Amino acid sequence: MDQDAIKNFISGLPKAELHLHIEGTFEPELMFGIAERNHIDLKYNSVDDLKSAYDFNNLQEFLDIYYSGTNVLIEEQDFYDLTWAYLQKIHSQNVLHTEIFFDPQTHTSRGVAFDKVISGIHRALGDGRSKLGISSFLILSFLRHLSEESAFQTLEEALPYKSWITAIGLDSSEKGHPPNKFERVFTKAQAEGFLTVAHAGEEGSPEYVWEALKLLQVSRIDHGNRSLEDSLLIDELVKRKMSLTVCPLSNLKLKVVRDMTQHPLAKMLDKGMMATVNSDDPAYFGGYVNENYEAVAVALKLTKGQIVQLAKNSFTASFLNEVEKKAMIEKVDLYYRDQKN
Repeated sequence: MDQDAIKNFISGLPKAELHLHIEGTFEPELMFGIAERNHIDLKYNSVDDLKSAYDFNNLQEFLDIYYSGTNVLIEEQDFYDLTWAYLQKIHSQNVLHTEIFFDPQTHTSRGVAFDKVISGIHRALGDGRSKLGISSFLILSFLRHLSEESAFQTLEEALPYKSWITAIGLDSSEKGHPPNKFERVFTKAQAEGFLTVAHAGEEGSPEYVWEALKLLQVSRIDHGNRSLEDSLLIDELVKRKMSLTVCPLSNLKLKVVRDMTQHPLAKMLDKGMMATVNSDDPAYFGGYVNENYEAVAVALKLTKGQIVQLAKNSFTASFLNEVEKKAMIEKVDLYYRDQKN
């Protein structure tokens, strides 16, 4: 299957995205537009000047510019526009369902009200359902480089909006901030009825993945690349049917992998792990979900069957109910059958 055929096949493939930071979809053009609307001067002279700054050596260098970009987000409409732009993009890529992370501490620490942040995102997700047919869930992520106290405070701010939030997550700088730092606040979140997920095993060791499983009681592992370094952990993940929300272009851009041909995704599938493909922070990493599928499909020489399995995994690993999952997976199967005929 040549590259154009792979691209066309992936383009029409129904899929879900489960690892997406809405602040990471902030395209330079929109950033400049919102900055102008809010009378904020960016330190970059042009869109091209900003794009040229997207050259990272590690996760922390990326986070530094990522957090800088969010400074222009102030009003509810800004968060609506950011989310709506993402939804329009994935609609064009045949993403039928998305589960979106947002980082309220990034904004409340700047004096932006929690209500403005979540209301703008929630309103856009509602329009995504009614106007684009995209179902969605919202995941509140704690910033792990901040304190446990800050996470508890953010959880309290979120409680009036419980019906809008499906799960609690954990992201930002992984090294030096293990999951055990947030065990108590995750226990509280679960008592309040939230599901839990956590970034683990991107830059952190396999022990971080073990902690996420045992201490945070997660329903999914975000990234999880380094799980392959621990055979017992692989067995545990397979036994639990624990999904991994893998982000290939992010891994390449942040040098988690040095070359896409070295990406562990194919090994994960071979070992029976529930791997999925996602875009993480697509404005910064060079591609949305389809581009991530294409990158690994070409580099790893994935078969159509493997690509289809990844799409099915994305729905199986989602927080949709079983009836909804079955309906989505049937759409994948129907598409695959049509492509064979």
